[in-house]
Amino acid sequence: MSVKPTHILIADDDPALLRLLRKWMESSGFVVQCAADGRQAVAAIEANCPQILIADRDMPHMDGIELCRWLRKQKQHGYVYTIVVTSHTSSDTMVEAFEAGADDFLKKPVDKAELVARVQSGLRVLELEKKLNVLAKTDSLTGLATRRTFFELAEREWSRACRHHIPLSAVMIDIDFFKRINDTYGHRVGDQALRAVAKVLQDSCRGSDVIGRYGGEEFCILLPETDESHAITWAERVRERLSRNTDVVARLGTSLTASFGVAQRLADTADPDALVDLADQALLVAKRSGRDRIVGFQSLAASTGVQSNPRAPGAIFDGLTARQVMTTIIAGLNEDGNVGRAARYFLRFRFNSAPVVDRDGKLVGILSERDVMAIMMWPKWWTTKIKDVMKRNVVCYEETTPVVSIYEFLCRVSLRGVIVVKQGRPVGMISRGSLLRWFTNLLAATPGARLEVPTSEQIPEEDGLPSPEPRESAAMIARALAREVAELESRIERESNDLVPAVVSGVSRIEELLNDLLAFSRDASVPRPSGTTAASQLTERTVGTLANLLGISHGDANDASHTLPAMWLPPGSSEQDR
Repeated sequence: MSVKPTHILIADDDPALLRLLRKWMESSGFVVQCAADGRQAVAAIEANCPQILIADRDMPHMDGIELCRWLRKQKQHGYVYTIVVTSHTSSDTMVEAFEAGADDFLKKPVDKAELVARVQSGLRVLELEKKLNVLAKTDSLTGLATRRTFFELAEREWSRACRHHIPLSAVMIDIDFFKRINDTYGHRVGDQALRAVAKVLQDSCRGSDVIGRYGGEEFCILLPETDESHAITWAERVRERLSRNTDVVARLGTSLTASFGVAQRLADTADPDALVDLADQALLVAKRSGRDRIVGFQSLAASTGVQSNPRAPGAIFDGLTARQVMTTIIAGLNEDGNVGRAARYFLRFRFNSAPVVDRDGKLVGILSERDVMAIMMWPKWWTTKIKDVMKRNVVCYEETTPVVSIYEFLCRVSLRGVIVVKQGRPVGMISRGSLLRWFTNLLAATPGARLEVPTSEQIPEEDGLPSPEPRESAAMIARALAREVAELESRIERESNDLVPAVVSGVSRIEELLNDLLAFSRDASVPRPSGTTAASQLTERTVGTLANLLGISHGDANDASHTLPAMWLPPGSSEQDR
């Protein structure tokens, strides 16, 4: 039984009976509140929800049956055990009360011993419900919140942070080399390590912090009213406490270390899941960079920002709009199309994402290669509708937006690019790559005109060699193609079972190199000589090999250049050139 006094609400329109029942319950050690009708009972429940409700069947304004129905529709923190009291003894009345949500039924005149016994029975039910609730919401090994419960609690803190504009940070923790502990000392010692880390986290957190076991050897902590820098300071204290204490796990004989990823809620962070994902990205960097360390997400996207110096490189974006820098979209994806078509679209144009439009051409979402890969294990995944897979939270800017705003945004977040729209319709894309390409092209086209362009002495060439010309780059790619074709031929000869994995992997790499070779050929802008060079002969042979492997005609394969996106064509190219 709970050590806290049980709160009981008695609702009855008979003042004499109400006083009598109250006296009986208070003499049995219960805290009692009274209501003269159903409306007063509703107000009392909303103000201070009881554990047990004793309601008369017949009351003015709202009777006991209606009160039960109303109560079961509410979202209360705990279950309210309800006993209906009535002078009606027919079975129909009892069935009606139970169907309305009553847990027990008591006939008038009320006997004190019977009433107390039924209330005690209700308390046993509530205690069992409480234990089951704890088991469902608490990790049995560590005593921390489960992943599901963690996110339920995180929603509450997220709403508060958004409403009051206060910082909120998430910390992801992973025990270093946990599998080695299990393999060397056994799973029992591994469980002790998990409990030890959970205990350190509980001792290090405030009452308002949310701690959960995220899965396996991972933990997640939500720190309300804490920005990323202070969250990193907190994480450093926990890390040192773990690494310096060799007695955390008795049989281990050494200290535990852990890796930490920290992230703060930003203006563009969509929800608690997105915040935890940012912390998880930082955690991955911490693990891959040596473990036993802390990485903040903002340090991954750190940027010096746009310079205020008018002669600095950042000034090149002055006066420019998104329309002047964006990559024009050749064609969008329709939300009613299937994922198979989208996959062919990505392969054909070498895009990693594309906007999704409705029948009116309005932007409704975005689909990426990652979204397609996430469902590739589904049966008949290629027939899945794009609208069922796409992300609906799209970062978009009007085409008249200053480019400097988009530049600052992409420097700060983990997104690779944004969509440019005109009256709700996608017209282009701006990515980090397109900004970098535009920047370097401008440097090459207008050296010293608007910028402080570094001289060759200030920027040494890599390995002391000049940058390769397009023809040299094409030759390098051709040699790489030769190696790939030879390796593919060797794998085909060695493979005694299924040829598909070997062929597909080889063809994929060759296809990438072919596309690069075609792109460099366009950059060179040199007419093809009448005689065939070794590189051109290699390209012809490779295209023919690909045609045979992929089951397409040689002529179709030679037309691969027509699948190149328009952004690769030189300025002034005609539709016929495309």
